[in-house]
Amino acid sequence: MSSSEEEYSSEEEYSSSEDEDSSEDEEAAKARMAEELAKRKVQLEEAQRKQAEIDMRKAEVRKRLEEQSAKKQKKGFMTPERKKKLRMLLRKKAAEELKKEQERKAQERRRIIDERCGVAKNLDGANEAELQTILREFHKRIIGLEGDKWDLEYEIKMRDYQINELNTQVNDLRGKFIKPTLKKVSKYENKFAKLQKKAAEFNFKNQLKTVKKKEFEMPEDDPNKTKPEWAAGPDAVKKTEGDALAEEAVA
Repeated sequence: MSSSEEEYSSEEEYSSSEDEDSSEDEEAAKARMAEELAKRKVQLEEAQRKQAEIDMRKAEVRKRLEEQSAKKQKKGFMTPERKKKLRMLLRKKAAEELKKEQERKAQERRRIIDERCGVAKNLDGANEAELQTILREFHKRIIGLEGDKWDLEYEIKMRDYQINELNTQVNDLRGKFIKPTLKKVSKYENKFAKLQKKAAEFNFKNQLKTVKKKEFEMPEDDPNKTKPEWAAGPDAVKKTEGDALAEEAVA
């Protein structure tokens, strides 16, 4: 067998193998397409079935509503005019009830005020003795009310204290510690205070006034003032004696 024949036979084998591969690929693609079509068909049938169920339910609900509306029409239908009239009657009734409730509250308030403060006394034509008795009654009532007020305030304080104690006990049992409120203090406060003190001293030294010497001179340093006899010396004593004799001679 020649080389050309061998090449021809190898080409035929290669072409036959390619044909077989292509046929297998086509068959696999067809199988996949068939599977996809089957899946789509199943999904479409499922969707149609669900839609049919939904339509059936809607029809049942519609039928039920129609039956209910028919029954209502048989019993009687509320027209808009009737609804408006009924609404007006309800509002009128509510206004009357509200007015009665307000009157009842006012009467109750008046009754409680009369019980606590007493009925107003008629002071027309009352003499001094009657006025004194009325004042004593009011004074006793005021003292009683003040005592009741003090008792109530004390009771409220005790209850607040008990509530606070119970809250602290509960927090202790739960293991919660309430952090107390602390006062905020600047850590640079002492440094600033020292600096301000030094600055104040420096300013005090600079702001001192210049003092004149005459302000602090003693009265002895005044040259115009005469000295006493004991400080003037013997010459001054002689002068004073001569002046005295001259004055006597003139006299």
